[in-house]
Amino acid sequence: QVHLVQSGGGSVQPGGSLSLSCAVSGPTLTTGCMGWFRQGPGKERRWVASMTIERGDPAYADAVRGRFTISQDSAKKTLYLHMTNVRSDDTAIYYCAKGTGWCPDVASYALWGQGTQVTVSS
Repeated sequence: QVHLVQSGGGSVQPGGSLSLSCAVSGPTLTTGCMGWFRQGPGKERRWVASMTIERGDPAYADAVRGRFTISQDSAKKTLYLHMTNVRSDDTAIYYCAKGTGWCPDVASYALWGQGTQVTVSS
């Protein structure tokens, strides 16, 4: 059985950097999507970035493109999100997830990490 365990997050000042990790326990994943999503206070969960497990080709939401980087390690056991030049509107709970189908669609994901809070504030 596969589990996703997140680490990282916390508080950071505007313009700073922060990294999130998502460790995959259980069998190695070989197909499908791995993604990062976020949910701000009173908002719906939204796609941030994703990549296909097979090809590792990244895709980003407009709000984070050029500032965030999604990656996975060579063993495909850990997913990362490196956040730079963060802004106050990046404040949210961030979730990693495993899915199949169209990667930017939250409905494509059935397996979720526990979530981690990111707060951007001076």
